[in-house]
Amino acid sequence: MRLAVTGVTGRMGGETLSAARERGHEVFGLSRAGDRIEGMETYRADEAAAALAERAPDALVDFSVPEGSREYLAACAETATPAVVGTTGFDEEGLAAFDRAAETVPVLKAANFARGVETLRQLVREAAASLEGYDVELTETHHNGKRDAPSGTAKTLLEAVEEGAGEHEEQYGREGVHPRRPDEVGVHVRRAGNVRGEHELLFAANDEVVTLTHRAESRRAFADGAVDAAEWLAGRPPGRYEFADVLGGGEE
Repeated sequence: MRLAVTGVTGRMGGETLSAARERGHEVFGLSRAGDRIEGMETYRADEAAAALAERAPDALVDFSVPEGSREYLAACAETATPAVVGTTGFDEEGLAAFDRAAETVPVLKAANFARGVETLRQLVREAAASLEGYDVELTETHHNGKRDAPSGTAKTLLEAVEEGAGEHEEQYGREGVHPRRPDEVGVHVRRAGNVRGEHELLFAANDEVVTLTHRAESRRAFADGAVDAAEWLAGRPPGRYEFADVLGGGEE
């Protein structure tokens, strides 16, 4: 199949490019910085619609920044190109761009494309439901260049807690005299070095502690999952899809 990959000179774009090529896919790149890669056709971001129309890829894979993703989504909608997006940190207007694009093309957005994270999300939901009344704390760690906090993955895990245990109030860090409330979930964010991504959920009560942890050893786990998603999404009808659909086979 033919794939368009954004940000091919960046960390995740480059990893996705390698993963797609290893599977034998034809790939061309899009770059907001206008960077070129020797031996591969690469287009500027402002050429996205024209490039997609000319090359007609089976899907676009995007790991960029929110403002860039919005532009790529518009180009995908204009050219009937399925879109797989792993960018995080969108505001309400940015999230609305997904709904607009999904009216005409299939769109799959995920905060994390690691298969293990999807399993963790399911386990967190089950643990929150069965460990009623337990205190819950979430800690996430990423490299020092990550822009949004907490991570998109952390937010999906908090949603899983709520799905299992009901509504809660998120407490971001603590300072001074700050007794813990029964209905709060503590959220702690760390940014350091080149950590690829680590998320831990801690449940504590009844003289016991349960922890659920996922740690990414490299970005390849995310890239492989994104290519899985692109392969699955190609040819689907317009609409919104999730990575869980890919892993579960989705509805035919």
